[in-house]
Amino acid sequence: MKIKEEMIGKEVVDVNALIVGKVKDVEANFESKTLEAFIVGSGGILESLGSSKNDIVIPLRMVVAIGDKIIVKSENQPSD
Repeated sequence: MKIKEEMIGKEVVDVNALIVGKVKDVEANFESKTLEAFIVGSGGILESLGSSKNDIVIPLRMVVAIGDKIIVKSENQPSD
């Protein structure tokens, strides 16, 4: 999936410019051919060893913009 290749490794920041982590994977709905969520690793030694314990799932509805970085709404910001 080309989109997956383009998204993996992108830095994710919230609207307040706080770094959330980097995209490790994406969740897609193959029937509707839509992207549903980003799996974001928060970094650290466990992530480099392949641990997914601290991964964050960010649904697409929380994404504000996608460019060089992925900008997401902050936790206390209401989603549409």
